[in-house]
Amino acid sequence: MLLNYKLSGQPLGSAEPVVLLHGLFGSLENLNIIARALSESFTVINLDLRNHGQSFKSDVMDYPSMAQDVLTLLDHLEIEKAHLVGHSMGGKVAMQVAMLNEDKINKLVVMDIAPVDYHPRHDAIIQALNAVAATPVASRSEADTIMQTYIEEQGVRGFLLKSLAKDEQGVLTWRFNLAVIEANYDKIISNINTTHSCLCDTLFLKGNNSDYILAEHRDAIMQSFSNARAKIIQGAGHWLHAEKPQAVNRSIIDFIQ
Repeated sequence: MLLNYKLSGQPLGSAEPVVLLHGLFGSLENLNIIARALSESFTVINLDLRNHGQSFKSDVMDYPSMAQDVLTLLDHLEIEKAHLVGHSMGGKVAMQVAMLNEDKINKLVVMDIAPVDYHPRHDAIIQALNAVAATPVASRSEADTIMQTYIEEQGVRGFLLKSLAKDEQGVLTWRFNLAVIEANYDKIISNINTTHSCLCDTLFLKGNNSDYILAEHRDAIMQSFSNARAKIIQGAGHWLHAEKPQAVNRSIIDFIQ
């Protein structure tokens, strides 16, 4: 099965392709701000990862499977080599793609995530999403009111609410497969399968206010991606591309060009 995807920028085959991979509870729209910046010089492929957006649903949710989905799409589009840019969970998928088939990777950009295990940090979000799913709502504003009990940050609620859409029956539901994500959450916060040191040129972008990439992760990063470098985006947290788009876009373009 193929992932849902959207092509933009230069026609396929006329420029280097860049694949954009969104994070947990997101969709292909989340990285549009990067896609627009890249569209002048590159063929851009935004995609919905499995169990997200309009891509297929599956009870399996682990990094090797998600990475294979990306490789299958690249083969379908007859792309021999691509740049990969992934944020958070999408960054882990991008790293796993590189581990599975390094020859498919031109350059790799990993935004605010490291190849390590993480502690659970989405309990309140999952509670909020389940609360909305359990209560029929007529609008996103109604859903937002329910979610305020669990999530204080309006920006986080706004991001999640982008994935609340009407189904074929006209009922507002989450586009992501919440039940499967919750059941496989331990796999999502776990490390990728690292079997060797990937030699592809890799850039780790960290928001300086974020705790997703820490100094203590340096050894794990260099062990798995020996040609890695890092850049800190000042004044940004985990959502660095939304908070500091110009700095992030410039960093990505400078690196892959």
